[in-house]
Amino acid sequence: MCSPDFIKRNDPIIFSTSISKIKHGKITLMTKLARILTNDLFYLIVPMRIHMKKGILIDSKPMSIKRKKAKQMVGLASLTGLFSADMAIDLGTANTLVYVKGRGVILSEPSVVAYHVKDGTKKVLAVGEDAKLMLGRTPGSIEAIRPMRDGVIADFDVAEEMIKHFIRKVHKRSTFYKPKIIVCVPHGATPVEKRAIRQSVLSAGARKAGLIAEPIAAAIGAGMPITDPTGNMVVDIGGGTTEVAVLSLGDIVYARSVRVGGDRMDEAIISYLRRQQNLLVGEATAERIKTSIGTARMPDDGRGASMMVRGRDLLNGVPKETEITQAQVAEALAEPVQQICEAVMTALEVTPPDLAADIVDRGVMLTGGGALLSDLDLALREQTGLAVSIAEESLNCVAMGTGKALEYEKQLRHAIDYDS
Repeated sequence: MCSPDFIKRNDPIIFSTSISKIKHGKITLMTKLARILTNDLFYLIVPMRIHMKKGILIDSKPMSIKRKKAKQMVGLASLTGLFSADMAIDLGTANTLVYVKGRGVILSEPSVVAYHVKDGTKKVLAVGEDAKLMLGRTPGSIEAIRPMRDGVIADFDVAEEMIKHFIRKVHKRSTFYKPKIIVCVPHGATPVEKRAIRQSVLSAGARKAGLIAEPIAAAIGAGMPITDPTGNMVVDIGGGTTEVAVLSLGDIVYARSVRVGGDRMDEAIISYLRRQQNLLVGEATAERIKTSIGTARMPDDGRGASMMVRGRDLLNGVPKETEITQAQVAEALAEPVQQICEAVMTALEVTPPDLAADIVDRGVMLTGGGALLSDLDLALREQTGLAVSIAEESLNCVAMGTGKALEYEKQLRHAIDYDS
């Protein structure tokens, strides 16, 4: 590709070509040859006429164009998708991930909003990472909450503001074009819950909102061959729910959504420390314990690693520091881990025999943040007798799968719901 000499070397240029006509043995390339970035918010399109013969550049001349006409061309380009930023969103209970078409996952932040209440109205103060730091630390006039619960919207207005914030953060600059957005939803979401998610996304600025079932998105993101006529089992363990599904020919054969996930594990740790150690800790401390020394199986030495934790002594109300071991965490997490194992066993029991045989060969795929709990794959393997694998980038699988559904919408249109 040649650079015409009238364009300065330091101009950032993006080239594209379209053959408009062939005349007298010369190829004339018209319009959209070069876009010169003039500032952050305005693109000037420079149409050019280039004459080539036998692959050799003979002449290049910029066509005269008025700035007003250039703006009109920019507007037309935006309408045809030149500046579109269609996106896929994993609107999770714990974290929200945003995938932008052609760019991949570019945002991952906690699904937390902090707001100030005055005269009955909510004014958003912080969203995402900044808001998460406020959880459990806010004064009476400020609340920090998670607008999602068990994978669905618990507070419509706050969820809408959160989605708006993330859309603005992704774009970073004004656009001419409202994005099309695909959002994953738990398989067990009710029609009312699905409508709430769709309406929240539309109110946040989407021109069109589609929904995709979380198990399908997780399987696509994990690279499973779900369109083949064979059985595939995926277990997606998110913050609020665990989705267990058997898929074949691009659709769900069986799925079950249980309201057990990373948040329930945190609650189990908080409850255990309150009951066994008379120590009250917050969500952030429980999550830190889970990610640091959390395990689904009792350590071989009966104790395992340990860490010091701080909280409030329930007996005298003063701050207290104590040690907690890996064995104690395994005991605390026994119930939620068992619920996940039982959901998998139930799915296997009702799976058609031929598909069950495929799952014996292929094994079970774990996705989601909960899949990273130490030895969870081993615990499932012991109970099911099947091979259990953890997907690469398990935290991003659902977002990646939803993004691929956006990228290959025509091929996966049967999995995307724009109507409910």
